[in-house]
Amino acid sequence: MPSVAACAAVGIAMAQGALAASFLISGQKFQVTADTLTARGFSLYGTIDVTRKKQPVPVVVSGFRHATIHGLCQSVVVDVPVLGTQTLRLTGGSGRPAEASDLFIDATADMAADANFNGLDIGVAQGAITKGPVNPGDRNSRFFDPDGVGQQADSTTLKDVRVTAVALSAGTFSIPGLAVRLEQGNHACP
Repeated sequence: MPSVAACAAVGIAMAQGALAASFLISGQKFQVTADTLTARGFSLYGTIDVTRKKQPVPVVVSGFRHATIHGLCQSVVVDVPVLGTQTLRLTGGSGRPAEASDLFIDATADMAADANFNGLDIGVAQGAITKGPVNPGDRNSRFFDPDGVGQQADSTTLKDVRVTAVALSAGTFSIPGLAVRLEQGNHACP
């Protein structure tokens, strides 16, 4: 239960701009969904995240220099002793969109019903990505392969986004209409 409360406190602090968004849920996967994500400066590359228990988790990192997000939902489902399954849900950006800078989503699965790219480069070396951001922590990691295959674009629009992630970080993250709820049962973002 303390970890659920801590996640809620971090979410509120991020939304109020008091804290740069950067968290890892010990390798536990969580859902991030959005009706629409529009970004200037897009990058995509592979690396390996490591959990607190030193377990490697292969991920695809999507980087966005500046992102505008409509209909944001983030959820993590946890089993709490005595209380059973609980879902922590963070939603926002339904009236005015959420906005983030230097947003990185470390995912094990990415899906979008529709994806449009402008100025797309596929097959660029990860170490040569310039149109979108590369997380400095990734670039300095022993798991980052500067000669590995990457992708970049001047801009992108993604619709009906569904991501299974292990980490999400951002330089700034503003979420108008933030709602944080803890609910009994499994109520993951759709």
